[in-house]
Amino acid sequence: MKKVVLIPDSFKGTLSSARICEIIGGRVAEHFPDCQVVSIPVADGGEGSVDCFLAALGGEKVRVTVKNPFFEEMEGFYGLVDGGETAVVEMAACAGLPLAEDRKDPRRTTTYGVGELILAAAAGGVKKIIVGLGGSATNDGGCGAAAAVGVKFYNNKGKTFVPTGGTTHQIARIDMSGRDRRLEGVEIVAMCDIDNPMYGPAGAAYVFGPQKGADPETVRFLDEGIKHLAQVIRQDLSRDLAFMPGSGAAGAMGAGMAAFFGARLQMGIETVLDTVRFADVIAGADMIFTGEGRMDSQSLRGKAVIGVARRARLQNVPVVVIAGGADDGIDPAYGMGVTAVFSINRLPEDFSVSRSKSAENLALTADNILRLIKAAEEMKG
Repeated sequence: MKKVVLIPDSFKGTLSSARICEIIGGRVAEHFPDCQVVSIPVADGGEGSVDCFLAALGGEKVRVTVKNPFFEEMEGFYGLVDGGETAVVEMAACAGLPLAEDRKDPRRTTTYGVGELILAAAAGGVKKIIVGLGGSATNDGGCGAAAAVGVKFYNNKGKTFVPTGGTTHQIARIDMSGRDRRLEGVEIVAMCDIDNPMYGPAGAAYVFGPQKGADPETVRFLDEGIKHLAQVIRQDLSRDLAFMPGSGAAGAMGAGMAAFFGARLQMGIETVLDTVRFADVIAGADMIFTGEGRMDSQSLRGKAVIGVARRARLQNVPVVVIAGGADDGIDPAYGMGVTAVFSINRLPEDFSVSRSKSAENLALTADNILRLIKAAEEMKG
């Protein structure tokens, strides 16, 4: 082999996508020392997304003082890639769940800092901003982020305020006229890999509220607040976003990005592939290695593995999937561009046991695949 492309998603809870690239790339170098290895760690929108883009594309990390989930000042950051024309913002950098520590309370937390990061990037003159939605401690529908860029929210007494998850039900009117003009003409894409609506049993509060510290009563309260926000958005902005796929992402930040920032919601892998110019990257490649922690029916809905395979198929580049585990029902993947699927688990062990061996098992699996490819090439040559 002369050229391979590594573009894996992370194995959640065990191996980062960057570490997976390092392990497979090391094995490729052993068996094919003259082979060009292109590594593209996949970002899913959550914590670490900026680092993934910087690792894949180069660029710089820009640090900015912004508000944390409780309106306290902290040092946040965003990434600059593509020659400084594209900024990557991960909301987890200033509104992430780990930042809440032992104060988890989605009634009080805000996305205000995310808006500050977006505005800082726009003020720097970028043409495009990618916002990763994931890992948030918030349930404010993106109202905090909107307030940071000049959108005004009024209560029924005509006073402005910055809504949090606990006060979205107090919004009587939304005024977009003061939105910062530096955002005009900037393309904004929100990375979002879930299709949950804003509210209801499958909505932001019910599905994600408990992990953010909401008890059942609080979940119902938050859900009513987001439902009210959807109604005001429909009333004042003429946008019906309640059941738009992904509108419930990150405490309904998906809806807020669409309503207040004019963002396009897009699957994370599609955003990555567009940004790295994947068609150019895989030109002349002999093989693509991708993978994820668990390949199952959800994988077939367009996440990393299938997103990669579909585009690789257009250029007839073989795609090998190395996964932590593979369920039944993945056969349709072979019709979507996947060439072969390998599970790294060597023995029938519980995940609690095998997770500590993930790096070793991945290395051994990659080694065996590459030995097979090398033997086939030697037989041909």
